[in-house]
Amino acid sequence: MIIKLVEIYETTRTHSNETKRTYSLREVFINPQQVVCLREASHYKQLLQEGKLPGDLDSRQAFTHVHLNRGQTGLDLVVVGSPSVVEDKIKQGDLERKVLKG
Repeated sequence: MIIKLVEIYETTRTHSNETKRTYSLREVFINPQQVVCLREASHYKQLLQEGKLPGDLDSRQAFTHVHLNRGQTGLDLVVVGSPSVVEDKIKQGDLERKVLKG
């Protein structure tokens, strides 16, 4: 079963020797069986308070680093939601998979 999360991703642009970082949101679909680690992404809470993240996020929002196993190289994502909320989504996806398999 695949689960849907909302990822925060960074884009960097250089113009006249000035680097500007901006952040955007996009949906991502992950396989819960490949999740290795979840941890709080507290730095993003600070970015939100500084107004550097998209304006449609609630000021109380939390963020989570999700580490996925991709063989020899892993993949790290930062998603919207606290680690416990993301964990619940992963467990729900795993439960649905077990029900479908019977």
